[in-house]
Amino acid sequence: MYKIENIKTEIFDVIKSLLDNKNLAITDDTPLIGSDSLLDSMKLVELCIALEEKASVIGFDFDWTSDVAMSKTRSMFRTAGSIAAEFVRQMELQK
Repeated sequence: MYKIENIKTEIFDVIKSLLDNKNLAITDDTPLIGSDSLLDSMKLVELCIALEEKASVIGFDFDWTSDVAMSKTRSMFRTAGSIAAEFVRQMELQK
């Protein structure tokens, strides 16, 4: 059983693993889309696939597609914190 408090740390670790500079700290406010993002579009796709795989291991389906997925103001991909929160939300809904 996965503990919710560990999920965020694990997601931040996945994001960090995709970066060229592994010394950067990932925080709730780390941008994932937009001009200040640390991930290019290919790395963002890799993150999505990694989160799908993590969800499968946990036992639920993570849906990263939506009408607002790439919206700068509403997307779950705005920040590392927002993607972690959405992952946990979906995990809890499918328990």
